[in-house]
Amino acid sequence: MLRPVTHPLHLPHGSSADHLDRVVVTPESAAWTYSGLRIVELAAGDSRSLHTGSDEMLVLPLAGSATVECTGQRFELAGRADVFSGPTDFAYVPPGLEVRISTAAGGRFALPSARATASLPPAYGPVESVPVELRGAGSSSRKLHNFCAPTSFPADRLVSVECITPAGNWSSWPPHKHDSTGPGESVLEEIYYFETAPTAPSGPRRMGEGFALLRLYTADGDIDLCEQVRHGDVVLIPRGYHGPSVTAPGYDLYHLNVLAGPAAERTMAFCDDPAHAWVRQSWEGQGIDPRLVT
Repeated sequence: MLRPVTHPLHLPHGSSADHLDRVVVTPESAAWTYSGLRIVELAAGDSRSLHTGSDEMLVLPLAGSATVECTGQRFELAGRADVFSGPTDFAYVPPGLEVRISTAAGGRFALPSARATASLPPAYGPVESVPVELRGAGSSSRKLHNFCAPTSFPADRLVSVECITPAGNWSSWPPHKHDSTGPGESVLEEIYYFETAPTAPSGPRRMGEGFALLRLYTADGDIDLCEQVRHGDVVLIPRGYHGPSVTAPGYDLYHLNVLAGPAAERTMAFCDDPAHAWVRQSWEGQGIDPRLVT
């Protein structure tokens, strides 16, 4: 029998902070086993050293560039202006290593992580190798950067992708879940991390403005959330159907997914809510939102 969820699943920006960072999720704080995330913000010329411990980890620029150093290796991450500027290069760091992240101009960096049992070598993920996927149709159109999907980049347990939802659109639709083992589905603990900005035709984004809504629920009613999420917020998904993520008109939405679970092979297998699975057929004949086709 599944244990009832007794801890908060929506973590507003700053509510998960430790003495260093405002967004920190560990398997222990999430009351689960595998998935974690830290968002590191560094001023110009600053650096951060940390030990990966039992976790494999990515260093993913959200804004800015960085140098990542571990075991005598050095990876120069060109990064990006912001999360709406397209995919980025990144670095992979295995468990049990000291890693140093430094930045000349300052920046914000996501550190998705997973408890690992195998140790792969440190590696660089070039932006040119990041698969970009257009998913859905019409107002359900969104764009995925599958930088650390199972078929895109090697890891032990960690899976991580990015999703861009244009203003007024729906993502994570129809609702789906990853909480059972069976045909077409695998058990995964999932983290959603959000960033928002007003739609801008060109030039720098005013990051942090705007909001979206996220629905998360289970068939038994143990989880039943419809939360307003803002820039820097996190939602933990231990189980249940998640979706939609709906962004307000005028504001674009970014979310970073971090997934890990007990399966022997990395997967993102999911099961749609049967009450809404028919929606996929309604997309036939509809085009992708032209804002994403660039």
